[in-house]
Amino acid sequence: MPATVVVGTQWGDEGKGKFTDLVAAEMDVVVRYQGGHNAGHTLVVSGETFKIQLVPSGVLYEHITPVIGNGVVVDPRVLIAEMDGLEARGVDCSSMRLSGNAHLIMPYHTELDALHERHLGKAKLGTTKRGIGPAYADKSMRIGLRVQDLLDPPIFRAKLEAALSHTNKVLAKVFNRLPMNAEDIAREYLGGCAERLAPHVTDTVTLLHEALESGQQVLMEGAQGTFLDLDHGTYPFVTSSNPVVGGACTGTGVGPRHIDRVIGITKAYVTRVGSGPFVTELFDEVGDHLVEVGGEFGTNTGRRRRTGWFDMVMMRQAVRLNSITEVALTKLDVLDGLERLKVCVAYELDGERFEHMPYHQSVIHKAVPVYTELEGWSTDLSGVTRSSQLPAAAADYIAFLEEGIGVPIRLVGVGPGRSQYLDWQEAA
Repeated sequence: MPATVVVGTQWGDEGKGKFTDLVAAEMDVVVRYQGGHNAGHTLVVSGETFKIQLVPSGVLYEHITPVIGNGVVVDPRVLIAEMDGLEARGVDCSSMRLSGNAHLIMPYHTELDALHERHLGKAKLGTTKRGIGPAYADKSMRIGLRVQDLLDPPIFRAKLEAALSHTNKVLAKVFNRLPMNAEDIAREYLGGCAERLAPHVTDTVTLLHEALESGQQVLMEGAQGTFLDLDHGTYPFVTSSNPVVGGACTGTGVGPRHIDRVIGITKAYVTRVGSGPFVTELFDEVGDHLVEVGGEFGTNTGRRRRTGWFDMVMMRQAVRLNSITEVALTKLDVLDGLERLKVCVAYELDGERFEHMPYHQSVIHKAVPVYTELEGWSTDLSGVTRSSQLPAAAADYIAFLEEGIGVPIRLVGVGPGRSQYLDWQEAA
């Protein structure tokens, strides 16, 4: 059976959690393929809000097997706290499965993340300081510890000692910090963490292939977004992994032959958290409107998000990078009440026009947006359930985006609730 991938097309925070949750209703397995607890998904179900960091969004369905793939970096303390919090609210996490090959975020990773960011000063990257980057760095340096190491205490201790022999020198000589004690870390991780997670640890590659071979529907869920991708994003203001669809293959062990549907999640406007270029960024009352009405504050960090008009240049690149087959448009209702709307259709710099993403960072930093203006609408969209109920201006906005994107827009979100959406293709 073919697999489906849900991918963010902007800088994350596109509303992937809600639409992954919606698509999950027809799935059997939902697997998270990259990132860590630096990414948060917010789901609103029957008036209840769930903020999920590591556990795949499909956990709210009883029939779903939620899987954390090998491409994810896991802080076991955070994962256990999240599972405990969900179970306290009646959500059963017993079926969740965790790849033994996923790498662990260690206490020294969190410390190093904060120290590196502070050391950069004004050139800081805007990381969440959760240890994600240092954990992926250790993975690349081949001194990382994996989930499976929790199940073998002698191996865990040996690998921890080897990692700390390097890391403690950095802490002491570069940042003038006290070295970390291996025994203290081992006691915490091999104690409650290992015991709590052991029942969930498995060979997720085999699990996923057996699911596909038996005809089950598998959904692959990314974190962050396309332009935070380590290779294809606005480097260096990116994450430490690959949110693009290619990352779904490496982060799960499922090859591209099995993927036939890629859902690109995009906001009806654009946001980003932290530093980095943002061609359509707004610094006026419209930007404030998007923040206030859209609740644009980080799920995990609470940081105010930067806001801007929809960027078609970014979206065209996202379609290329991810082989997107359909789009889910989120937060259309946030544009309610704006008299005029703008869509960036190209960039311009020194008389040169760019309709596709410039490869050079200097162009992206200096380019100005070329806008097309459209009519806004005053209608409250939060109760709309069918395309035919949309005001003409809202329908025109969706149609304009769809034509520019070049792939069908299917689902359109008009509120945070699970049922607040419509099927755009239904009336097409």
